[in-house]
Amino acid sequence: MLNPDGVYLGNYRCSLMGFDLNRQWQNPSSWGNPTIFATKNLLIQYNNNPHIELCLVMDLHAHSRQTNTFLYGNLTTKDPKHCEQQLYIPYLLAELTEDYSLHFTQFNTDAEKAGTNRRAMGALLDPNCLCYTLEVSFFSYKPKDTSTAKSIPYFDYTYELLGENIAFSILNYNEILNGERTIAIKRSFESFLPKRCVKSYKQLGKSLKALDIRKS
Repeated sequence: MLNPDGVYLGNYRCSLMGFDLNRQWQNPSSWGNPTIFATKNLLIQYNNNPHIELCLVMDLHAHSRQTNTFLYGNLTTKDPKHCEQQLYIPYLLAELTEDYSLHFTQFNTDAEKAGTNRRAMGALLDPNCLCYTLEVSFFSYKPKDTSTAKSIPYFDYTYELLGENIAFSILNYNEILNGERTIAIKRSFESFLPKRCVKSYKQLGKSLKALDIRKS
C-alpha cells in the first residue's frame, strides 16, 4: 500500500498532505510523496541491475464508477510482437476470472494520465517491461459467461481471489515467454484503443521515443 496515511483518514485518492499520489510519478518529492519517491527509485534500481530482469509493473487501484476488473496499458509501439505481448496478461486474467473485462481494457496515451505509474515508469524502464494500471470496482461485476444483467457484489474474499489470479496470470505469462504454453489472442491490439487514440496509433513508426511519450 502506497497511501497508508490517506487511507487511514478515509481518503481513497489523496495522501495525508492532499496529493493525488497517482499523478506524482514523473517527479515525486522525497518529503511530499515519500512512498512514490521510494518505490520509483526501487524500480529504477531493479531496472538497472544486470542480474534482474524486470518484466512487469502493475499498479493496483479501485474504480469508483466502473464495474468489473480491467487493465489500462500504454500505447508506445506498432511492433506486432510487442503489441501482442501486452495483451497476454489481459487474456490470461480473462481466462482465470469471471470478473475480468476485456471490453473495458484499454491502451492509451492520454495527456492527463502522464503522471501515473504506468505512463511514467513505461517511459523510464526497459521497453520490454510491461506497465499496467489494474482497476477493480469498489462495488460489483457482471459475469462474462452469463446473459443476465445482474451485478455480483465484490466481497473481501473475491478481492483476495483476484489477488491469487493476478499471481497465477504472472506465472502463466512467464510460461509463455519461456515457450512452455501458448495463448490465443482473438482481437487485434488496435481494437483495445479508444477512438481518440486510433489515429495516433496509425501514425506511429515502429517505435515511439520516450521523449514523445513524456510530451503526450
